[in-house]
Amino acid sequence: MASMKDVAKKCGVSVATVSKALNDYSDIGEETKKRIRAAAEELGYLQNASIRALKSNRSWNLGILFEDEAQSGLTHDYFAPVLECFKRIAENKGYDITFINNRIADRKMSYYEYCRFRGVDGVLIACIDFYDPEVQSLIRSNIPVVTIDHTFDNRIAVVSDNVNGMAGLVDYVCGMGHQKIAYIHGENTSVTRSRLGSFFHSMAEHGIELPDEYIRASEYRDTALAKTITKELLALPQPPTCIFYPDDYAAVGGINAIHEKGLRIPEDISVVGYDGILLNRVMEPRVTTVRQDMPEIGKKAAELLIGLIEKPKTTLIEHVVVPGTFVQGESVKNLG
Repeated sequence: MASMKDVAKKCGVSVATVSKALNDYSDIGEETKKRIRAAAEELGYLQNASIRALKSNRSWNLGILFEDEAQSGLTHDYFAPVLECFKRIAENKGYDITFINNRIADRKMSYYEYCRFRGVDGVLIACIDFYDPEVQSLIRSNIPVVTIDHTFDNRIAVVSDNVNGMAGLVDYVCGMGHQKIAYIHGENTSVTRSRLGSFFHSMAEHGIELPDEYIRASEYRDTALAKTITKELLALPQPPTCIFYPDDYAAVGGINAIHEKGLRIPEDISVVGYDGILLNRVMEPRVTTVRQDMPEIGKKAAELLIGLIEKPKTTLIEHVVVPGTFVQGESVKNLG
């Protein structure tokens, strides 16, 4: 295996210059850094992790706090692409990934204690109860944190543009002549509140008032509950002509309920989803939805967290909104 001395010899510089370049010191020019890093890669030089940590006063380890109620882990249709892109960007920057929990062997500890035990440089928080006291404690700590789909005043957040995403769906459905529109929304989170507020605002702009029974609370990615609520909506004296679902995955439950009743989509009833997951691209008919830019959300989160760690004085505490893309499927009938 090549040594730092080998890299220095190839580049015609001192070992100290190589060390500074590989550790991104500011007194080494960018061109010199690029040349040294290219030589190190060509020679197969790998800096020992413990030495690198000692020299940089960092662990080069990022924590991920991710815990959805369905225990879907990295199979989660929405967050899997987000976390995969986050991981790829982080690894390209030289960081390792540790998933945060609140237990080491048989010992229970807080998320903050776990982060300190593992010595992570920063933490990405996603898909969790942000009002959990342990999460709140981590947010208030001095550990660099970036959140996904939830905002705190003093922390960087990356969120999907749920307001404009929902507004686009409503405009399309109303433009297709629908007025009897039901919305099965997700649990009470900041994402739900943004989408629900946008839904009502857009409906009001179209001059549509909806009965209370058309607005139903459910859970994200819960096909069974979506199916049950869909049956109840279809049984109303005046059933809706279109049903919005909290996400594309939950919409599958609603679609099953519709088919079991002997109804066709969109001939007899229209459906709308959200997220734009891979499953929707192979369904028939394809559900009209908003495709969230999961890779971009993961990329932004990684770049911002690493920036907060490496350049804390110049990295802005901001809330980055990532736009989605309206996807017109074949699940909404034109009533006009």
